[in-house]
Amino acid sequence: MKTAKTFVAISLVAIFTGCATYTPPPPLSNTGDPLIDGRVYIQQGEEKDRVMWQYRTGLAALRRGMEDEAKAHLDSAITSIGGILAGDEDAKRARQMTVAEDNKNFIGEPFERTMAYYYRGMLYWKDGEPDNARACYRSAVLADADAENKKYQADYVVPEYLTGFINTRYGSDGADQLKMASEVSRFDLPDPYPVDHNVIVFAEYGNGPIKWADGRYKEMLKFQEGPEGARSARLKVNGETVNLPPFDDLYFQATTRGGRVMDHVLKNKAVFKKNTGNVGNAALMSGLALAGSGGDTGAVGAGLAVAGLLFKGISGSTTPAADTRAWNNLPNHLSFGLLKLKPGQHKATVEFLAADTSVLGGLTEEVTIDVPAKGDAVVFLSDKLADPPAPAPVEVGPQAEGAAQATPTS
Repeated sequence: MKTAKTFVAISLVAIFTGCATYTPPPPLSNTGDPLIDGRVYIQQGEEKDRVMWQYRTGLAALRRGMEDEAKAHLDSAITSIGGILAGDEDAKRARQMTVAEDNKNFIGEPFERTMAYYYRGMLYWKDGEPDNARACYRSAVLADADAENKKYQADYVVPEYLTGFINTRYGSDGADQLKMASEVSRFDLPDPYPVDHNVIVFAEYGNGPIKWADGRYKEMLKFQEGPEGARSARLKVNGETVNLPPFDDLYFQATTRGGRVMDHVLKNKAVFKKNTGNVGNAALMSGLALAGSGGDTGAVGAGLAVAGLLFKGISGSTTPAADTRAWNNLPNHLSFGLLKLKPGQHKATVEFLAADTSVLGGLTEEVTIDVPAKGDAVVFLSDKLADPPAPAPVEVGPQAEGAAQATPTS
């Protein structure tokens, strides 16, 4: 009896001292300024999170008019996306039972990758390079082209329409893009393309989708809508009002893609974790009960207890939790407008509207549109230009209104 109990005790020590755990580095200091903090995390943070911080910091710089910095961060992120998609060892490792999904290099869900190309395309156009802008919009559409449900493949409006606009302006055929954009748009689009218009307005507003993990082991990646914000916008210039409706909805994009390959991996991990844990509990309890019997029965009980501990150790080291890292300063809605203005400066007003079409106080902006003698004026309008304080925290989980499962795993 004593020998059996000693054997179990030694086994406990061996198992639990032999299980090394990963200790993340201490968090870097935060100032609360997304631009300053983002720069620090890009330089000093973990490599696996670098693209996430480049996304966030590039957008923060863009909203402050720091376009060169925005381009640098987005270019670096886009280069990394291509390399990681081509074959990433960390992504392969994340499929192993004991490696968490958030240990892989972050590139984001398809809607996040789409937005990197979307913003970079806008900046190319602003630099007088519509051909490069078109290439980015094509990439943006392709990032959404592998949805599980064919109904939701490549169903963005703004990048699709603007690809066709550029095609048509420069002598190619944009009919297919106009058809595809019109089929998925809830709002009327300019038809035919007004290719003589020389002011391209990009507008964003609202708060992007929030990622969260559900399930016994947090193995199911889900999304819910961000805090309610602006639902539409309008630009007033030279006595003309240009409506800027929500052509694209990122929450809709996040929740209509269907399952990911990784969802099946995480589901299998969760089943494995549950089963090995149950086997371990049963073996441990039975083994401990028999270990006190002495003789051969006690020895068998000790061995059974050790086996139970091994199974529990395997279960404890299995990591099925979904990766909830996110590009967390995205808007929820994208819009655009096309105008024809004479060269020179034009004073304009942009208003952001609530769901009931009332003007949201504190968000109205006076802007100057500087139209060149040749080429286009590209105008970026955002309800977050001044990086206001983040919306109040929202309840995340199945009880939260608007919560939805975007990538079902059960």
